[in-house]
Amino acid sequence: MVFDNIKYRDAQQIKLAVDCIIFGFNDNRLEVLLIHRGFQPEMGTWSLIGGFIDNDEDLDEAANRVLYGLSGLKNIYMEQVRTFGKADRDSSGRVVSTVYSAMILKSEYDEALVQKYNAQWFPIDDLPKLVFDHADMVDSAIKRLRRRVRNYPIAFNLLPSKFTLPQLQALYEGILNEPIDKRNFRRKVMQMNYLVKLNEKDMSVSRKGAYFYQFDEALYKKEQNFNL
Repeated sequence: MVFDNIKYRDAQQIKLAVDCIIFGFNDNRLEVLLIHRGFQPEMGTWSLIGGFIDNDEDLDEAANRVLYGLSGLKNIYMEQVRTFGKADRDSSGRVVSTVYSAMILKSEYDEALVQKYNAQWFPIDDLPKLVFDHADMVDSAIKRLRRRVRNYPIAFNLLPSKFTLPQLQALYEGILNEPIDKRNFRRKVMQMNYLVKLNEKDMSVSRKGAYFYQFDEALYKKEQNFNL
């Protein structure tokens, strides 16, 4: 298709943005980090953290900048979910937003930054009313996460470096929102050579304790086999 100079000059001006859905696994629950908006439009409502894309930025760079600004963390596991572009989705004007999902550990982020943005964790099944179409964004990200965790070991980004099998099972039950048979789960886990059993136990859960495990990414890359 050929466009003349007039059409280029008169084309509509559309703002490009990114919105970030930050998942965390806290108290055996899958949660989302939301901010309480202290700015217009829709000041005083809950929303995802986001921002407009600078002229010299790629999408991924903008998402990383936004995530760093809220958490103080770099090299966060992040995936692009989809783009939302309904004409009336944002009351401030024509804004097209690309949504990213990220996973962070509550123990690692910068608490001062989180407080600066009046951010708060909410369970995925008990979210407050969200601004614009952010509820649809979260729903899309959760559905994508539930599809991918069965075939890719991305859920380990929500666990500390050392974890127990009960913690791992609770994580998957929290993400999938369904109970998992303990025996079948353990059988599948024991087939994963990249889950390394440590000679150390978590004694806080029972008198007998539970062994800690670690996810060995290098071993996983050799096998490239994951199925839960």
